[in-house]
Formats: sequence, C-alpha cells, structure tokens
Amino acid sequence: MKDKYDVIIVGTGAAGLYAALSLPQSMSVLLITKDMAENSDSYLAQGGICMMLNDADYDSYFEDTMKAGRYENRKESVDIMLRSSKETIESLVEYGVEFEKNEDGSFSFTREGGHSTFRILHHDDVTGKEITEKLLMNVRKLENVELYEYTTMLDIISKGNEAKGIVVCTKDGEMKAVYSKKVILATGGIGGLFKDSTNFRHLTGDSFAIALRHGIELENLNYIQIHPTVFYSKKEGRRFLISESVRGEGAILLDKNGERFTDELQPRDVVTGEILKQMKKDGTDHVMLSIKHVMTSEEIAERFPNIYEYCLEEGYDLGKEAIPVVPAQHYLMGGIHTDKNGKTSMENLYAAGETACNGVHGANRLASNSLLESLIFAKRAADEIVMDIADDESKEIEIVAVDMDKYISINRWKNDNKKLIMDEIKRKDEDFYVKWCNTEN
Repeated sequence: MKDKYDVIIVGTGAAGLYAALSLPQSMSVLLITKDMAENSDSYLAQGGICMMLNDADYDSYFEDTMKAGRYENRKESVDIMLRSSKETIESLVEYGVEFEKNEDGSFSFTREGGHSTFRILHHDDVTGKEITEKLLMNVRKLENVELYEYTTMLDIISKGNEAKGIVVCTKDGEMKAVYSKKVILATGGIGGLFKDSTNFRHLTGDSFAIALRHGIELENLNYIQIHPTVFYSKKEGRRFLISESVRGEGAILLDKNGERFTDELQPRDVVTGEILKQMKKDGTDHVMLSIKHVMTSEEIAERFPNIYEYCLEEGYDLGKEAIPVVPAQHYLMGGIHTDKNGKTSMENLYAAGETACNGVHGANRLASNSLLESLIFAKRAADEIVMDIADDESKEIEIVAVDMDKYISINRWKNDNKKLIMDEIKRKDEDFYVKWCNTEN
C-alpha cells in the first residue's frame, strides 16, 4: 500500500465498486474493505433492482417511492434515480450482469411490496451476488485500482473541514496513514450492531462514528428499516432474508391458526407493524409464510433456488409447508448527509450507497431501490470528483501529521464507535431505540 492516491474508496459493495469503475484509469485509486471483497450487503441482495419501464411509468414509480418513504424523500434525488435507471441497467449489462429474460429476449420483470406494477429485474433470487460479482471482476482488471481486503478504516485524516486521507489498520495489524485528494465512504450500514440483522456482522457503521467525531453532518440516523420477513431461528449470527419477491409472487402471512392476517404487498414498515401486532395477539415469537398455494416445490426451486435450498437445510419444503418468519434489522435509510452528487459537509469527502443519505428513500425504502440508488449516486460522486480534480490538476496531496497512538486499542475504538452511534439513534428516536436497539448483539 502506497502513502498517496488520487482517490480512496472505503467499501466494496455496489457503490464502492461502481465508483471505482466510474473513475478514469489515469487516477490512482485505493479500494479497501474490512473483510473479503465479496462480503458486502450488496452481495446478499436477493430480490432485484428496479428500472423505470418507460416515460409512462414515471408518475407511478415516483409515487410508489414517495409513498414508501412517507413523503419525506427529496424529490430531486428521486427524479434523478428514476431518469438514470435505464442507463444504469444498460451499463450493468455491458459489465456482464445477466438478468432474467422472457423467451423473446426481453427483460422479465417481477413485483414486490409497495410497487404498483412489475418493474424489478432479477437474477434468480441472488441479484446482488450477480451484480457485485461482475462489478468486482471488472474492478480486479483495473491497473489503477489497488484493492486491499481485511483492511479497516479507523479514522479520516482532516485539516480544518477538509478530508486529507484516512487512517487504516491492515490485515497484519499495521496502523498506517494514507493520503489522497478525495475520499469516498461506501461502508454500508449498521446491522452488525444489532442482535438480529440480515447484514454481515462486520458492518458496524464505522463511518457514522467517525462523522460524529468530526462534526460531519448526519441525517436521520434513526431511520432504520426492519425487514418483515427473515427466517426465524434461535441460532447465533446473521439472519437469512426471505426476499420481498416471495410475497410479490403470491406468498401470504399466516397467524398461529393458519389464517391470513394482512395484505403482504404493503410497504415494509406497514407489514412489519402488522406482524408485530399479530405476534403480540397470538403470544408467539414468529408468524408463518406460505407460498405452497401458488407454486410447486419445483417451481419454487427454479424461481428462488437460494431461498428454497436454505429452507430445505432448515427442514422446510416451501412447496409443501409454511415457514416461520420474523422481522429483523435490515437497512439504514439515513446516514451521512450528501447532496445530489454525493458531497458531504466536509470538503473532499463523499459518501455513497447505504452509508449516504441523499434523500431517495425518505423514511422507509421502497423494495429493490437500494442497488439502483447506490449505483447511480456512486457514479455521480465519481463524476463530480473527476471534474473537481480536473479544475485543479496542480493541487498536491497534502501530508498532515497524525497521532497514531490514539488508535492502539482496537477493541476500545470499536466499543466507542458503537456507543456513539447508539447514543445518536437514542437521541433522535428513543422509542425506536428502546424497541430495537437496547439489546446486546
């Protein structure tokens, strides 16, 4: 690892990878991740990625996104996402991403909760895996990008209100200051701080704790989405997601008596509330989800091979019986405040993906908007960086002295980070904190 780069990108999910691909190969880029490059929440995304079907679909898609977000979305950001969706999908296809198609070669769209029509592209039930694997494959071919796995960002190096680089801990335990002209934070969400979450355990919101320390503006850190349906288990570790698209294909939620109790295609927060209400009424710690009335085992195995296989391993045949499900932490709609081009309140610092809050999602994310939003605004950040650096090509990378002694205790750093984040969530929404956060993971 060198001491200087033009751009540092932290995170190898869809946002981080697409940002790297969107920068010119004349720029030197450092790309780091805390774990294996593949282990991002983008990789875990099952359902799909949205695309505006045509101009006639604009009003409907816009309204679906705004309604899910309780009309707290930034309209300009939503407009950008919708109008950029087709171009982004075309770019993914050029990178080798394969989506399900009809016999005539046209895209096969599915539907999920909160959508008024079928506008979601998918690759079986592992769409995120397909997208991130292809993006990562293309990034690995870039000679200007150095990728380091098992490398943790400990802090941002700053001078006044300008980012000058980051402090990292390498996989060998070495603390190192790395300097750059620009930094992009694409570190994902905060699921690793929760006892029950669909996220990888190493995604612990480091960027948000760093933002709190440096006075970088955060927005709605308490807007945390609870996914209605994860596979109910008493085992330790990450919770397995039962995709929204299963309900989109006709699966229904059942109470302890096997009776349907809600409309499964409502926005996620509404469905989550109905499940919690039913669990309290029934005195149970889960409800049941059934799709056996609309699909055979063979059809389920073809449409949802990953989910079907997981449920079989847990002792359930989706084509013959209902499975136990329960809500769990899933996605952060808030994060580091950015403008429409990924700029944060700190100069030279950008954020993209789940780490950023650009206003697309409002108070509650519409299903399958996350991958699309991550890609579009990561590219916009990269494009902004290119223009910014081009405007001042003569600017040298500044070396700022860093006191490395304060990073010696990694465990204390992790605990302090968690406390900072949880205290901020509690400050913003104590009811949510008490209900979902006030437990040890």
